[in-house]
Amino acid sequence: MPNPLFDALLGPHLDRERVCITTPDGQNLSFRDVITQTARIANSLCALGLGKEDVLAVQVEKSPTALCIYLACLQTGIVFLPLNTGYTAAELRYFITDSAAKLLICDKDKYACLVDNLPDIAMLTLNDDGTGTLADHAQKQPGHFSTVACCADDLAALLYTSGTTGRSKGAMLTQGNLLSNAQTLVDLWQFDHHDRLIHALPIYHTHGLFVAMNVALISGAEVYLMPAFDAGLVIEQMPKATALMGVPTFYTRLLDSPAFNRSVTENMRLFVSGSAPLLQDTHEKFEAISGHRILERYGMTETGMSISNPYSGARRAGTVGLALPDVDIRIVDESKGTAVVRGEIGMLEVRGENVFQGYLNMPEKTAEAFRADGFFITGDLARQDDQGYVHIVGREKDLIISGGLNIYPKEIEQVLDAQFGVLESAVIGVPHPDFGETPVGILVARPRAKLDIVSIQTGLAGQLARFKQPRQLIVVDILPRNTMGKVQKNLLRKQYTNLFA
Repeated sequence: MPNPLFDALLGPHLDRERVCITTPDGQNLSFRDVITQTARIANSLCALGLGKEDVLAVQVEKSPTALCIYLACLQTGIVFLPLNTGYTAAELRYFITDSAAKLLICDKDKYACLVDNLPDIAMLTLNDDGTGTLADHAQKQPGHFSTVACCADDLAALLYTSGTTGRSKGAMLTQGNLLSNAQTLVDLWQFDHHDRLIHALPIYHTHGLFVAMNVALISGAEVYLMPAFDAGLVIEQMPKATALMGVPTFYTRLLDSPAFNRSVTENMRLFVSGSAPLLQDTHEKFEAISGHRILERYGMTETGMSISNPYSGARRAGTVGLALPDVDIRIVDESKGTAVVRGEIGMLEVRGENVFQGYLNMPEKTAEAFRADGFFITGDLARQDDQGYVHIVGREKDLIISGGLNIYPKEIEQVLDAQFGVLESAVIGVPHPDFGETPVGILVARPRAKLDIVSIQTGLAGQLARFKQPRQLIVVDILPRNTMGKVQKNLLRKQYTNLFA
């Protein structure tokens, strides 16, 4: 039966005897092994009463079996809901209730707590070593399954947004969303069956699952599946690999390792970075040491990837690149909904097959997120230069309005990052009795550097208008980040909200 996404990932075009997944603990799975294990899980889920359009919630550690659960959902038409392994029982209750999930698969160590706190849902276990009640049940099932027919508009997955500004929203992603995006990236980044991808990302997130895994599977590439990022192990694997997809933290940790050098990257052809901004300093140092320019791209939970630096062409530090071939982008004056002059800052909006259906159970939020002509309002402020490259300035919610004037944190951060001894910075707006709010700079020093705040403030004075200059500079050891490396400015704003009270 036709099922466009599953057929593209594990269809008959693949050489089933080729290696699909290897792991640090010695597992070596062919495409045939993955197809068989996926079929057993698909049979299990159906035997347990799940069917097309039902929701399966999954909170397990990363493993080949965890990936097969995702593939089994695609094969059966079950809606896949991956959940961050750090979520508590209280947080899970919201996701399960909102999604009306029929079954939860979790780690055995969390089972006792969850079964007491989530009494209204059936539960199975899957541990990081592949054991558990799901594995026991699946092992008794046939290793073949008649794929359920699905179309491009059928829901494939639910991904909940972070919810930093309110209730988490369930982004509804269709088969067509995931398939079109993966196929575009396979072509754009030139993946094929000769590739071997080092996979060290989480698989409850768009980047690790719908970008890295879907691209690898469609192209027939081998995946070296790591439980988590380990710089030493990544470096050890590089001579046997061709690609790495990561977040900026991966690259800073590689640069910190004395074992990382040009010789270990000779076989590599592609380093991709996303999910958080890559510092220009990191970009330049990485190229100097490895000889490779990192390819930075831009995406969201709601859209998958929309913008990417080119594979063949200029990969420009400080930009996320050009619109994907099948994606329309525009930068608008949000209040008017009209395009700004090229080079000016405005709201980034996206339209294409990659853009999600809407937010589950939130028709009002969905309506607010889209223009009448189908463009999705990303919430990111950006500008596009004369060559079409997009520069992300920051989130709309991070915009600072001081004394009626708009201040874009990214502009200040770029100047701060260039100051002597500064490794990175985050600029936030905090309440101020005279100006409504005012910018404050949070600084992290380079190793063994001592920051001269007076000197830094003097440096800012020559490059930024007075109203943009942070009223205070604060030095911290590290910036708070989420699991994908994004700086959590909401936490910083909360921490310093009474600074000028």
